[in-house]
Amino acid sequence: MGRNPQSAAAALAQVVPTRHGVDERIDWSKVEEIWGTRFPADYLAFMEVYGAGQLSGEVGILLPVPRTDAYSDGSGLRNETENARGTWKMLGGRAALDVDPGSILAWGVTTGADIYCWLTTDDDPERWPVLVCGRHTSPAFQVHPFGMAEFLRRLLTDEEFQEETISVTLPGEHSFVNWREQKRRWDAGLDPSTGEPW
Repeated sequence: MGRNPQSAAAALAQVVPTRHGVDERIDWSKVEEIWGTRFPADYLAFMEVYGAGQLSGEVGILLPVPRTDAYSDGSGLRNETENARGTWKMLGGRAALDVDPGSILAWGVTTGADIYCWLTTDDDPERWPVLVCGRHTSPAFQVHPFGMAEFLRRLLTDEEFQEETISVTLPGEHSFVNWREQKRRWDAGLDPSTGEPW
């Protein structure tokens, strides 16, 4: 596929401000031990620059492993991965998308109940395509031959791509809020997404 994860992550940073991002300081060797695989470099870069949290108020980027003190979904990738695999089964399984359900690994979820995943069908994580398990997208399952960072950049900058791949409307102004800032805002009585009073 010939990807450059560093340039994809840098291109995303041109679209989404990093000021409310936080380095999660993840021990990737422990994560790899838990999941039995390496993760794509653009996901590692995202966790270093932004961390887990909310993108443009509508897309939640998940932690790789559980974290009980996280404000939003602190369960890590596992719960949404189970949801994505369940959705695959419910919507027809191999007849709908001919993949091994064990290859579906979630990394994000939208407020419209779409689940964004990787298909871990290649030994090289840099070659994992993005799978959309869409709630109201057509088709419900879509495979895109690029990584997470490039998928998110296109989602935020290409209206036609956005219409096909997300079941909610994204705001014109793009933002990212790490879960720690979301928690701080919530505790202060502010909207966790915008920082504005309720």
